[in-house]
Amino acid sequence: MPTALDTSLDHIIGELTKPGMPFETEPVESYGVQVPSFKSAPPTLAHYFAHFCNEHKDVPFIVDGDCRLSFGEAYAAASHVAHGLATKHGVKKGDRVGIAARNSANWMISYMGIIMAGGCATLLNGFWSGDELAYGIRLAECELVIADAGRAKRLEGTDHAAKLVMIEHDCSPAEGLSEIWAAGDTAMQMLGGLGPDDIATILYTSGSTGNSKAAWSDHRGVVHGVMNYVAQSAMAKLLLESQGEDLSAQPCALVAVPLFHVTGEIPLFVQSFAIARKLVLMPKWDAETALQLMDKEKVTYFVGVPLMSYEIATHPNLGNYDLSACKSFAAGGAPRPVDHVTKIKEAFPGGFPLLGYGLTETNAVGCGNFNENYLAKPGSTGKASAPMVDLQILDNDGNPRPQGEVDEVCIRTIANFRGYWKNDEATAAAFTSDGFFRTGDLGYLDEDGYLFIVDRKKDIIIRGGENISCIEVEEAIYAHDDIAECSVFGVPDERMGEIPAAVYHLKEGAAPMSASDLREFLLSKIAPFKVPNEDLIWQSADDLPRLGTQKIDKRTVKATFAKDHLDA
Repeated sequence: MPTALDTSLDHIIGELTKPGMPFETEPVESYGVQVPSFKSAPPTLAHYFAHFCNEHKDVPFIVDGDCRLSFGEAYAAASHVAHGLATKHGVKKGDRVGIAARNSANWMISYMGIIMAGGCATLLNGFWSGDELAYGIRLAECELVIADAGRAKRLEGTDHAAKLVMIEHDCSPAEGLSEIWAAGDTAMQMLGGLGPDDIATILYTSGSTGNSKAAWSDHRGVVHGVMNYVAQSAMAKLLLESQGEDLSAQPCALVAVPLFHVTGEIPLFVQSFAIARKLVLMPKWDAETALQLMDKEKVTYFVGVPLMSYEIATHPNLGNYDLSACKSFAAGGAPRPVDHVTKIKEAFPGGFPLLGYGLTETNAVGCGNFNENYLAKPGSTGKASAPMVDLQILDNDGNPRPQGEVDEVCIRTIANFRGYWKNDEATAAAFTSDGFFRTGDLGYLDEDGYLFIVDRKKDIIIRGGENISCIEVEEAIYAHDDIAECSVFGVPDERMGEIPAAVYHLKEGAAPMSASDLREFLLSKIAPFKVPNEDLIWQSADDLPRLGTQKIDKRTVKATFAKDHLDA
């Protein structure tokens, strides 16, 4: 039976989407079917930035150390970047411009400037090794990459043809982005040249085939992904105000997740323009630093991978800080252990834990589990986000499965990405004939329409919100001349949710190789977060077990070598 909260939320979103209301919907055709869209949505991200930065021009927007910018100041800076990109570096509409840098105010200004110049903001994974960054640059065919010193150093000597321009973090935009800074009207002119079908962003996603794929979205998809979150925020605001909550203070969020991930990009960063939310950055995750900033800046909303809110809730110095302004502790990017939900609610009785489910390919749109409903069903990622999402459980042929039965979770929405760059085969495999994106997750819907994720079809480990392809790690292991065979899989971890583990078997006559030897070898090949800890690398004296298809029997390998970790 629907809860009282479900009934209230359904009523509110129903009112908000009526004709003449801010989130009025109208049908548009996609894959031969009608899907809802927002009638008044801005046509592009460039128009979105222009509108809301003018509407909130004097409102505080970005806090990054000593750098504090209003929405108007951020837009003015991005306009300089847009003109510098166009006039100094020849960026034209549709050109992919990479960002390879850690979070900062100047990262955000770079993103805005690329979009406002008509380019495609290409969000390179800042955790990647140099070779991985170079691969991402080649894949998206970036001719220009905005890089900070750390990422630029990693790229030295790698195989890419892009021109690097430097971004400095701990200084003003004019200083930190001096190589792409110029006064002019490119941004204003581009408002007349950009449309909803033009490419807007590329984000990278780890797939079961090893190397990352470049998921590209048009402006329509990104804008609607953002606006769906704005509608959800409006719904929550009206609900809380109806319950007597005072929401007159400016909303404020801590930015503790990478902006190159879709969670950092869409619901956190880009949504903030529409809801006039202040963003407080921290360059590296540290729970006590987070507590200090949340107290000082009166943060009202926190989002991160599950371990972050858990570390805040259980921090020994929690009592030294005033976090009473924070009413929402959201998580995404990885499963949240059920016991974390109650611990967070106990630590913050005036707030609520929240959980979201979305993917890079859906521009973060999917499901949400809120407040009392999350406490009642902590194992669920919630209901499909209204009013955009059509969520179904489909079999391999695209046929719906009965309620309660497990199969692939599939999402259809106008916010879905358009495809994988230069990979028509993967794009075709990602969609059903009528436009549902195949998430690769296995799940079921309960009698109330709540989604429960139970497994993954694709061979992916999600470590603290960071996707790791098992095949990619296996390929790195096989790059060692003495490896005969190996298997990589995920094991549970209280902090990260899941971490990689590996089993290897040496070739006959090979020199001895310890777990630490193999780990050291892998650290020279792939990013450190993908490399298993030494105590999660096991050597098998025998050939690894195989299935009838002659593929390695990963389930048996995992059950045999990781038994202690699985039973813990």
